[in-house]
Amino acid sequence: MEIRLENLTKVFTNKKTTDTLAVNQLDVTIPSGKLIGLLGPSGCGKSTTLYMISGLLKPSQGSIFFGDDDVTTVPPEERGIGLVFQNYALYPHMTVSQNIMFPLENLKVPKEEALERAQKIADLVGIGELMSRKPAQLSGGQQQRVAIARALVKEPRVLLLDEPLSNLDARLRIQTREEIRRIQRETGITTIFVTHDQEEAMSISDEIILMDFGVKQQMGAPQNVYDEPENLFAAKFLGTPPINLFDGKITAKKIKLGTAVIGSTKAAPNDIVIGIRPEGFVVEEEGPIVADVEFVETIGRDTTLIMIDPTDATKRFRAIVDSDYRIEAGHQVQLSVKPHKMYIFDHETGERL
Repeated sequence: MEIRLENLTKVFTNKKTTDTLAVNQLDVTIPSGKLIGLLGPSGCGKSTTLYMISGLLKPSQGSIFFGDDDVTTVPPEERGIGLVFQNYALYPHMTVSQNIMFPLENLKVPKEEALERAQKIADLVGIGELMSRKPAQLSGGQQQRVAIARALVKEPRVLLLDEPLSNLDARLRIQTREEIRRIQRETGITTIFVTHDQEEAMSISDEIILMDFGVKQQMGAPQNVYDEPENLFAAKFLGTPPINLFDGKITAKKIKLGTAVIGSTKAAPNDIVIGIRPEGFVVEEEGPIVADVEFVETIGRDTTLIMIDPTDATKRFRAIVDSDYRIEAGHQVQLSVKPHKMYIFDHETGERL
């Protein structure tokens, strides 16, 4: 089921304070059968967008289409959506089986058919043997699977997940996100997954929609957004360790970091922000960047050099290099830059040049 958002806007009005623009003219087409990560910092509008798609929030402006159907004013229960909340919202007095079947009771599905469908979806999500247990007898990961099974048992057109892993510990988060990916592939259902965790979004999403202040910043395959950020926000938000940022200049088509010429460009002379991924540096004897090494961290095959920014001694930057380089703290290194790991942005607008 393709989802189309056209000029979607949400303004929260408040008589005592200024109105809040939560989502601003969002235009997005979500392909049928894909898992889409709606990603951004807290307060960026991603959950508001999800709740407008679900019908729990009414848009201030714009339209929502499921395929050719305009569902903008359709009630949530008639949209064909399955929604999984952050806190799971299971009924504690009901068994797993009863929790999963609950939506089917509302749909007046015969009990025998409801039992069969509940068992089938429970087997799919890996909790088929837990049907007689109560939620309190389950782990966090198992409770999450019950919530997903309850959302899927209705055979919805769209599955919506709001920060579904935030209550799990690190090990369970990894395990459960892999399960969500598997379940989505097996069902083929169009799924939107809201998270502020870039690792979660990048690991399982077919595409990500990156948002900030209610505005779509970029959409694409996770690795493509990482490799080709369209603006400074996208470059800064994606990447662990984060991208290194330097104040620089374009002079006579040369990219200059301090006095070092580290590349060339067709862009006009300008003050710029230079972004270089930590893995974008190469240690070379003739490298144009000279930096003092403050700390060295070696983990397995990689060595991270933490160095003093040659243009600002109050700042530090990181370079990830091969552990074969035996570099000690207190020494100087010379670095060159891989062109495809360096980005230049307008100093004022943050747009990529």
